Amino acid sequence: MKTITATIINSLIGKEIPLPTYSTTGSAGIDLRACITAPLTVPAGETRIIGSGIAIDIHDSNLAAVLLPRSGLGVNQGIVLANLVGLIDSDYHQEIKIAIWNRSSTDFTINPGERICQMVFVPIVQVNFQWVAQLEANGRDGFGSTGVS
Repeated sequence: MKTITATIINSLIGKEIPLPTYSTTGSAGIDLRACITAPLTVPAGETRIIGSGIAIDIHDSNLAAVLLPRSGLGVNQGIVLANLVGLIDSDYHQEIKIAIWNRSSTDFTINPGERICQMVFVPIVQVNFQWVAQLEANGRDGFGSTGVS
């Protein structure tokens, strides 16, 4: 298991709000919680940015963290991430902020300490482009070119 350096930005973390953890031994994502002092209502169709209360230092340019919505909130409540997926680069060391979008037609209230997204660490490969005049034909002609919907 890789170790990532983390710091508590908001003193609620580790006291009133649990530290981020994996929910089970098989969980791919670490649950991040709403680091807020009072319930926050996200009106239908609107976005709010919520602090996680932590910052991380990945220390490895071959890794990044990805923020993903919690499936239960998305399917049951219409609560997803505003940018659908958040990317935390290895050189970002500020508080992790979570942009929540209420895509439903009903207001939704987020409570202090509620799990609102998950963070997964992924390998990164940086590339160089080799610029050519034209790409080799491969028989595919665009979006949905496999013929499968």
